[in-house]
Amino acid sequence: MDAWASTSFNRLSGEQSRLHKEEKPVDVTVQNVARSFGTTAALHGVSLDIRAGELIALLGPSGSGKTTLLRILAGLDVPTSGRVLFDGDDALGLTVQERNVGLVFQSYALFRHMTVLENVGFGLRVRPRARRPSRSEIKRRSLELLELVQLSGLEKRYPTQLSGGQRQRVAFARALAIQPRVLLLDEPFGALDAKVRRDLRRWLREIHDRTGHTTVFVTHDQEEALELADRVVVLNNGKIEQVGTPDEIYDEPNSPFVFSFIGESSVLPVHVRNGQVWLEDRPLDLPAGTLRDGPGQLFLRPHDVDVVSKARNGISGIVTTVRRHGGSRRFELEIDQGREHIEVELPESERSLQSSVAVLPRRWRIYQ
Repeated sequence: MDAWASTSFNRLSGEQSRLHKEEKPVDVTVQNVARSFGTTAALHGVSLDIRAGELIALLGPSGSGKTTLLRILAGLDVPTSGRVLFDGDDALGLTVQERNVGLVFQSYALFRHMTVLENVGFGLRVRPRARRPSRSEIKRRSLELLELVQLSGLEKRYPTQLSGGQRQRVAFARALAIQPRVLLLDEPFGALDAKVRRDLRRWLREIHDRTGHTTVFVTHDQEEALELADRVVVLNNGKIEQVGTPDEIYDEPNSPFVFSFIGESSVLPVHVRNGQVWLEDRPLDLPAGTLRDGPGQLFLRPHDVDVVSKARNGISGIVTTVRRHGGSRRFELEIDQGREHIEVELPESERSLQSSVAVLPRRWRIYQ
């Protein structure tokens, strides 16, 4: 990142390792966790293994259960059934304080009447006397963490005197100050503008690589999840649809929901007959492989196609709209007399196409 000096990180990494030597990262195991609110089920028997030191993204639309799962990990909610284990030990019988998790929220949750330094050290000051560091030790740790998050010199300011990005860095420093076993982030960048979000995403990944925490963060932003996480957990309607690396999730989606939710896509109704894929009454040059005869859905991404003037077994369409899309152009095609539409993406130099074209998918997926 432009704002981060690698020399500063190198110098501080040893200090940060010392700060966290009391609590090493843990394995987190979720076993068949369900959560219902009255007659409404928020989670349906979710099971997940999170490896020590791993950065996991819980990704899904609103209402998918990702925040409910995070709250259960934190101890802020209790499952209707199931188990949560930290390094094999039952975590459900522990309070939030006993679990020693670091929490970062979208709203920062900073105390307005406290300075930046006081906010960072708050979790240490409220510990029971037997576990509470001395005032000088709390101050020393807080100052070291503010240097780590590049906020040195701002320790006497109040939250209202900081930008949104700076407040979120204070929230991260406060979460790290307690030397957490697990770091839990709930939409941490949701309140920030796009550029600050991008900067802080890179910053969070750098912080994670330096400190090595077991980290779980909730997001509905697919770009954020794919850029940051070691593995992505895609949730939908309280169930896990797929768990995998960012490449696996994007390139090998195992369901229509994952394909449509991750990245951009178009879908066409097709039919498989005798090893051939058909669109209406036209065969497509797509191998059916092991697909069984019957209806299916053809998914394709705008950038994974070739566009030609005509092709015997291509997807024929009429260009209806053209619009700029960053460094490229998006063309919307009308298929089958307007009954279906797909989008294709071409380089910005392709400012126009013939009114009638054919699309040849390079990569696709058919679900039945």
